[in-house]
Amino acid sequence: MSEQSRRPSHKPYRRPAKDPVRILAFDALRAVDERDAYANLVLPPLLRKAREKGDFDSRDAALATELVYGTLRRQGTYDAIIAACVDRPLREVDPPVLDVLSLGAHQLLGTRIPTHAAVSSSVELARVVLGDGRAKFVNAVLRKISQHDLDAWLERVAPPFDEDAEDHLAVVHSHPRWVVSALWDALGGGRAGIEDLLEADNERPEVTLVARPGRATTEELLELLGEGAGLPGRWSPYAVRLAEGGEPGALDPVREGRVGVQDEGSQLVAIALANAPLDGPDERWLDGCAGPGGKAALLGALAAGRGAALLAAEKQPHRARLVERALAGNPGPYQVIAADGTRPPWRPGSFDRVLVDVPCSGLGALRRRPEARWRRRPEDFEGFAPLQRSLLREALSAVRIGGVVGYATCSPHLAETRVVVEDVLKGRGGPAAEAEWIDARPLMPGIPALGEGPDVQLWPHLHGTDAMYLALLRRTA
Repeated sequence: MSEQSRRPSHKPYRRPAKDPVRILAFDALRAVDERDAYANLVLPPLLRKAREKGDFDSRDAALATELVYGTLRRQGTYDAIIAACVDRPLREVDPPVLDVLSLGAHQLLGTRIPTHAAVSSSVELARVVLGDGRAKFVNAVLRKISQHDLDAWLERVAPPFDEDAEDHLAVVHSHPRWVVSALWDALGGGRAGIEDLLEADNERPEVTLVARPGRATTEELLELLGEGAGLPGRWSPYAVRLAEGGEPGALDPVREGRVGVQDEGSQLVAIALANAPLDGPDERWLDGCAGPGGKAALLGALAAGRGAALLAAEKQPHRARLVERALAGNPGPYQVIAADGTRPPWRPGSFDRVLVDVPCSGLGALRRRPEARWRRRPEDFEGFAPLQRSLLREALSAVRIGGVVGYATCSPHLAETRVVVEDVLKGRGGPAAEAEWIDARPLMPGIPALGEGPDVQLWPHLHGTDAMYLALLRRTA
């Protein structure tokens, strides 16, 4: 036997292949985890930088977006599956490793990427961002996951519905158990409704534009987009829905501020307040929680059409600047100020219409910010409650007798919606407000399933909007 044949054979070291799409998706997930960032704020600049470097085309950007949002939406489900495939508690798996595993699980169970490609690309990603040792762990776990499809895994890791309905829904639909419980309470009804809602939370929402009255029209916008690229809104007369893959920032009317990006639910809230019946003058409107400016821009345009003036107030100066940008070019008189709506600088009774879209949990926008479901805790509502009640009380003080207040929130949680309004009207925690309900349902004509009233709760699965809530109140004394 020759000397050469007696030497142990070693495979030559292979440098890991860098996949810019999956590295970008990993970087986005790490930012969400480490900095409590939101994917909808982190991802666009990462994609823009990748395009500028020449690393990405439109298909790459679409895949990176799907990997990030799909992984975040299904995080709870994938955590349960990964936990069944590792030999330690999930909390003992390093977060960067868990992110690579979750990205791999989504490719295996939530996309049409072939199994071998999903595993090999994830292992290569692990070699680049984690090193060879942990890449072997990733490889072993993903090969276990690849042995079953999603339905089979759910049979294994989710308890039967009849034994624990909330935990079953939490695992199958990837929501924390307490969120499932809160949404179910707000929705009422049986199993079908809550499952439809949770499924809608996990779907990619449409991009909806608003043609600001007096500055643009839906007809003009649809013509600009061209056939097949845009559709009229379902409910708002000012809405246009972009076909999948549309890029709103590339449109001249958006850059010029004549058109904005705004969910139809938000549009409907502003329209309903603007159209609420009013006796007497209709000259001064207030948006008391105006940041980042979408509703203020629509209210300002509607006010301008009647010769009314809008005051837009926002507590945080940086968000007040966003409001100024949104209102720039408004055809009517307006003013933007940095002010705290709980300690307002305006005199009581100064306004004819007031909107307060109060800070809240954001549980109504989980389609757009899927990571929010994992960050919120039940105790968060104790912090929001005093602020929401204070803002509503001050809004009722700010409006004149006979004027109208709209209390809005992007949450269906009862603790942030009807309970707040009833507490303020009945004087729980403060003096009783001299106000009466206005039935908001007739102010959203043609929209089904608005509930028993007088307030309105919109739903993703019923209306295709964020889960916006609106109560309209008229000051009586």
